[in-house]
Amino acid sequence: MNMNKNEIEKEQPLKPSRSQTHPQNLSKHFSLNCSIQTPSSPGPSATHKIEHGRKMNKVESNLYKLSSSAFSDSCLDVGKDSCIEDSEHGTDEAQLIKAKVIIRKPETMTKKEKKVAAPPSLFFKDGKKRIDYILVYKKSSLQVEKRSTFERNLREEGLMLEREQSITNSDIMFVKIHCPWDTLCKYAERMNIRMPFRKKCYYTDWKNRTLNSLFRKTIQLRSWLPKNPMQLDKEALPDLEETDCYTAPFSRARMHHFTITNKDTFFNNSTRSRIVHHVLQRTKYEDGKTKMGINKLLNNGTYEASFPPHEGSYQSRHPIKTHGAKNHRHLLYKRWACWGMWYKYQPLDLIRRYFGEKIGLYFAWLGWYTGMLIPAAFVGLFVFLYGVFTMHSSQVSKEICQATEILMCPMCERNCMLQKLNESCIYAKVTHLFDNGGTVFFAIFMAIWATVFLEFWKRRRAVLTYDWDLIDWEEEEENVRPQFERKYAQVERVNPITGKPEPYQPFMDKLLRLMISILGIFLMISLVLTTVFAVVVYRLVAMEHFASFKWYFVKKYWQFATSGTGVCINFVIIMFLNVVYEKVAYFLTNLEQPRTELEWENSYALKMFLFQFVNLNSSIFYIAFFLGRFSGRPGKYNKLFDRWRLEECHPSGCLIDLCLQMSVIMVLKQTWNNFMELGYPLFHNWWTQHKIKRNEQVMKLPQWEKDWNLQPMNLHGLIDEYLEMVLQFGFVTIFVAAFPLAPLLALMNNIIEIRLDAYKFVTQWRRPLPARATNIGIWYGILEGIGVLAVITNAFVIAITSDYIPRFVYAFRYGPCKGQGYSQERCLKGYVNSSLSVFDLSELGTGQSGYCRYRDYRAPPWSNNSYELTLQFWHVLAARLAFIIVFEHLVFGIKSFIAYLIPDMPKDLSDRVRREKYLVQEMMYDAELEHLQKQRKCQGKQYHQEWP
Repeated sequence: MNMNKNEIEKEQPLKPSRSQTHPQNLSKHFSLNCSIQTPSSPGPSATHKIEHGRKMNKVESNLYKLSSSAFSDSCLDVGKDSCIEDSEHGTDEAQLIKAKVIIRKPETMTKKEKKVAAPPSLFFKDGKKRIDYILVYKKSSLQVEKRSTFERNLREEGLMLEREQSITNSDIMFVKIHCPWDTLCKYAERMNIRMPFRKKCYYTDWKNRTLNSLFRKTIQLRSWLPKNPMQLDKEALPDLEETDCYTAPFSRARMHHFTITNKDTFFNNSTRSRIVHHVLQRTKYEDGKTKMGINKLLNNGTYEASFPPHEGSYQSRHPIKTHGAKNHRHLLYKRWACWGMWYKYQPLDLIRRYFGEKIGLYFAWLGWYTGMLIPAAFVGLFVFLYGVFTMHSSQVSKEICQATEILMCPMCERNCMLQKLNESCIYAKVTHLFDNGGTVFFAIFMAIWATVFLEFWKRRRAVLTYDWDLIDWEEEEENVRPQFERKYAQVERVNPITGKPEPYQPFMDKLLRLMISILGIFLMISLVLTTVFAVVVYRLVAMEHFASFKWYFVKKYWQFATSGTGVCINFVIIMFLNVVYEKVAYFLTNLEQPRTELEWENSYALKMFLFQFVNLNSSIFYIAFFLGRFSGRPGKYNKLFDRWRLEECHPSGCLIDLCLQMSVIMVLKQTWNNFMELGYPLFHNWWTQHKIKRNEQVMKLPQWEKDWNLQPMNLHGLIDEYLEMVLQFGFVTIFVAAFPLAPLLALMNNIIEIRLDAYKFVTQWRRPLPARATNIGIWYGILEGIGVLAVITNAFVIAITSDYIPRFVYAFRYGPCKGQGYSQERCLKGYVNSSLSVFDLSELGTGQSGYCRYRDYRAPPWSNNSYELTLQFWHVLAARLAFIIVFEHLVFGIKSFIAYLIPDMPKDLSDRVRREKYLVQEMMYDAELEHLQKQRKCQGKQYHQEWP
């Protein structure tokens, strides 16, 4: 393998051998002050002079390295995770010289270094201790003893606390929490937090090894092309340059391994907040194992709120292009949350750094989902436009619009009159927009699209987990919920993995709680079905009244009025029941007592999805598969409670009712969700500020009080955000054959949703706890289930709800092209007349005579088998069943084949991960070896060519 000189130089320090006794070039990565400490003597000995000379040589060497790198584009950034190669254990002289160098040339400071100063409101009164967390309580609270005990125990755990009274409310007190260095190190080791210890080397990158001349020319050609307008400007976002270091679980015993240049910035703000929250969750406020945790104190009113502070204001008087960003929050607002950035990619690394990996992963998934909607929206729009351009040339629409002599039978018992078939001309044309030749193609396309979307998301997630150092996190940092610890503190079992005793939930207790939860789920689903039945009864009652309404427009379009009002009533019921479901799901999840936070979130998310999915889609399933299927025939209609005649489909079909139901619910629900997500916090925050009369006083408020006046994040975190998008994914895929514009509406909504969520997180909500996650949790399994259900439902919609199969059978078996194959619209000539059966009006006993038509395949009244199902009905039924089987097997086969072809992780990324794991082990071994050897030298022991 050909390697250039630079690659060889990079490779040398990263290929250590376990048999080597002198690891090379490791001294420039790790330094140790090993000056010999001796009592004071009248004169220095020769040994002391030698040591002094070595020390000065080392100082000069450090000075040279520091002066050559202090003003270069290195990874030294006070606002970022420090990852330069010198450790904290350098000599004091080197540190002093470093300080002198920086002071000597202030004009060479970068923009990043100029804006590191945080506002005073982010520190204690001494201006040195940074605020990591805020607790809020009322003086009038009666839980004084619990609060005092809790805060005393926090101090014993190593945290520093400082109280300060609110400026706007004398009853409100703020407790500012600072976590000192020793406490951070203790809990970072306990929580297995991974920290940087060596800069990465990319000589193993395939791009550096196999980059041929043609590929280089392609890259050079791309640099001449116009810049992608969706790409973020890295000069405007310097903080996106992430630290690029190898990481390992932090250990105080091996602290010399890690790159610690500044104790104040070694642990970033997100990590500090997570550590403090970990302590708050496990600190007692009373004697006893069950009396612990900040959540319990928040529930009983001891504290009003707890949150990490924002990093200052998100607004500035000066433009960001000329003066730079004041802080990360300001940068996020200008480069992410502003509406002018709607077409730009999201700064995911900056989102992750400020809000944590869990929220960053949510926005990464939302952005990926929105981007994948673009091709689906274009294809759906093409299918819709195809229906628009062929609407007037459709043979079925022509026959319905020209059927002036065909009378349709009354569609209700008392007030409905005979109507001509051509009065359904508009309905027929609108139905053709969604039920045309492109419907089957679009349904297959969307089923494949769902698989491609999920498979490529797994690859995208793998890249993000690597970039964000989350590859091995899940196995290391899963903690037991404090509520679980309190409940089962008396029952312990040794963990087979860790070998440590931990609370244990007996099997029978878990089974009983699970059965009660499942029973509660079925009861709530039964309530949903009851409400759907109530809406069906309303439609049956309302159609009689609208058919005899005094307004001509309503009387003429009484079916549209019935469907429209039914949809609106159903939507109101849906939104009301969602509130009930949320409380029930929360109660049932707590009843189950999940062991970890991840298990709690997955259980709660699954319940909320089941409730809301059934709540939203039950009426749609009724219209798609049950409306008009069991109504009977003229003279022998089926009635509900022997009183109300069951509803029939319109002469042009039931698909128009399905489209109306989907479009109204989808648009109204997304509009309502966006209003509640942003409108309510905006109004609440405006009212809070309005109560503070003097605007000057508002400007003088410290940051923690400004955050207190903001809205807290949703109680259930990102579950509501994911739930909204997953339900939308169901609308986009499950009934997309009936509504091809669904992907386009979802795309338009998501473009707005991303900026709404960004604006809400940055400006309207308190800063949420930066949490970690490696994936989107249970939502991926739910999305896969929706993808499978979408294939089945679309097959049934095309086969049963639409008229695609009846038209197909007629063209090949009964039409003018019988035996010749389907070629064009002329093969459907006579289809409308073939799809309508004849009924003798004299059989109704109302004094009317003549014949009327209705949608069915039955023999005419003058035949020997009057009103019996004809052979054409059985042909159509067989074709429908065959289509469902073929469609499902074909689409599932294509989905499985695509899933097999696309690996979950890119090959080069898999190789890099395995290579880095090997390098980390080698470097940790050699770093420990060098440290022990230096200790021997410092202690004056003889050095041997062997493991010390």
